[in-house]
Amino acid sequence: MASNITYHASPVTPAIRSSLRGQQGITIWLTGLSASGKSTIAVALEQALLRKPLGLNAYRLDGDNVRFGLNKDLGFSPKDREENIRRIAEVAKLFADSCTIAITSFISPYRADRDLARKLHEAERPGGEPGVPFIEVWVDVPVEVAEQRDPKGLYKKAREGKIPEFTGISAPYEEPLKPEIHIHSDKTSVEDAVKIIVKYLEGKGYLSPPPEAKED
Repeated sequence: MASNITYHASPVTPAIRSSLRGQQGITIWLTGLSASGKSTIAVALEQALLRKPLGLNAYRLDGDNVRFGLNKDLGFSPKDREENIRRIAEVAKLFADSCTIAITSFISPYRADRDLARKLHEAERPGGEPGVPFIEVWVDVPVEVAEQRDPKGLYKKAREGKIPEFTGISAPYEEPLKPEIHIHSDKTSVEDAVKIIVKYLEGKGYLSPPPEAKED
């Protein structure tokens, strides 16, 4: 860990920033097997949030996309998967701290890594303000169904031994114990999945304008 560094606090507190932007920042963390439908749901959710009538700031972080840049130095060993999720959790937290709705779609197979992502978000922010809301969405599908879908042909390659440490085949997926939202994607359309998520967010007040904050 780096030493001789100092955190520079901003006079624009999270409450003031949220009030000025008229929006709360949160992270929606979609987890599930490859071909479970995470990315498809994330794409549709991002559009639903961005477009009217909601018209909110939202940004999607995709598991494959970040490996072209930020995480291109990482493989798929347990250690690399852990670092992959840690980095994305930190990035998502920054987006959410800026009052953007961060939508992540990552297999994130290990429960401990997802728990770490949650702890990073929910930790108290500088100045004593509460942390960032973290909503875990388990996009659940039987591995047999995911393997039948196999849009990228990855399961076939994994079965042939061409892809080592493939989640669901030669590497484990640790199911979430208490996700905020549980979607059975083999029984739920993409449109209905988005409605389920949006309804949850509205029920929690996450999509409502925040109260006006007073500046010192």
